[in-house]
Amino acid sequence: MTSGTGVAVRKTKGAAMQGELRKAGTKPQSRQFATRLAWFYAAVFALVGCHLPFFPEWLRAVGIDAAWIGVISGIPAVTRFTVLPAVTSLAERHNAVRGAMIATAVITAIGFAIIGLQHQAAAVLLAYVVTAALWTPTIPLTDAYALRGVVRYGLDYGPLRLWGSAAFIVGALGCGLLADIIAAKHLIWVIVATAALAALISLGLRPLDSRKAQSLPPGSGALLRDPGFLAAIAAAALIQGSHATYYAFGSITWKLAGLGGLTIALLWVIGVIAEIVVFALSPRFVWQPATLMVIGGLGAAARWLITAQEPPVAGLAIVQLAHGLSFGLTQVGTMGLMLHHAPASMVTRAQGYLAACSGIVSFSASVLSGLIYAGYGQGAYYAMAAMAFSGAALLWLARGHLVAHPHK
Repeated sequence: MTSGTGVAVRKTKGAAMQGELRKAGTKPQSRQFATRLAWFYAAVFALVGCHLPFFPEWLRAVGIDAAWIGVISGIPAVTRFTVLPAVTSLAERHNAVRGAMIATAVITAIGFAIIGLQHQAAAVLLAYVVTAALWTPTIPLTDAYALRGVVRYGLDYGPLRLWGSAAFIVGALGCGLLADIIAAKHLIWVIVATAALAALISLGLRPLDSRKAQSLPPGSGALLRDPGFLAAIAAAALIQGSHATYYAFGSITWKLAGLGGLTIALLWVIGVIAEIVVFALSPRFVWQPATLMVIGGLGAAARWLITAQEPPVAGLAIVQLAHGLSFGLTQVGTMGLMLHHAPASMVTRAQGYLAACSGIVSFSASVLSGLIYAGYGQGAYYAMAAMAFSGAALLWLARGHLVAHPHK
């Protein structure tokens, strides 16, 4: 026993030493990889920070009505369950993740420039469909590239991804400052400039060797016959989809209420900070993933009910903290539930089903919110509250079907 243990320890130390030598030999390359990827993450999420709060405001400024804004805002959700899986699969099959990142970043910048030249709803919709089809795969591709770098250079994923979250805040604040200086109809060019920056940075990403994707295990469609799994992805889709009115009309409503661009940006930033805090504290949570999702759903329902009452700015700032529950806690619970409920051999397929379900529900909710907002304004938040509560209730009722599977 003692001799065997000594051999094992020596082997472990030898492997560790080889790993350290490998990392030491590639330290400059590792630092270069991490730096360039961090800049790309920052540019990509700065674009999201500019786009999410202010693209609907630009649509309204160029004369697009509320119903059309709802439809247009839902396009990225559709591409997530249609085009996105095909793009990422193609990149993986041809071992061209970095090339796909560059292509999607460049086409995204060109696409937003074309959108900026359009002022008719149908033309904007068409250009946005093409742009979103290549834009939405960028972040999943970047995550795949990052994880390969993590394995190759012995890095940590969290510090790399952190720059994206920070840049979202910078993008929202920067665009908010500009919204107080330039006309709303020119905000699209801030989005274009940020997209162009991401495209430029993408050209400097380091090439990485990659392995061909492993084929999915047979019979993984059995997840769709699992009532617990179906309840989990439906609940997640309903709770996250309830953000549709906020994403499409939050900035517009606040602008019409007389709030300035910087104030609007700060309200968005408060929500993101709350989300980041929840992510940071999530390792300390002791509740089951399903319980976290139920709390997130109830928090979302309360958030939308209060938002529908058109509270003053101070009240809005407090309500925005609930984003940590409605989005952050729901996301943490969903990922935990996917890991605990889906067998290890089916986790990837489970994520695909989750993305498809979320895309369908998010698009439907965006269209619905546009129709209701056109006639009842803030009343659209009542429908969102009902969606979030339905998601929480569904998961609570299905909790008996949520059986954990061992992961090996």
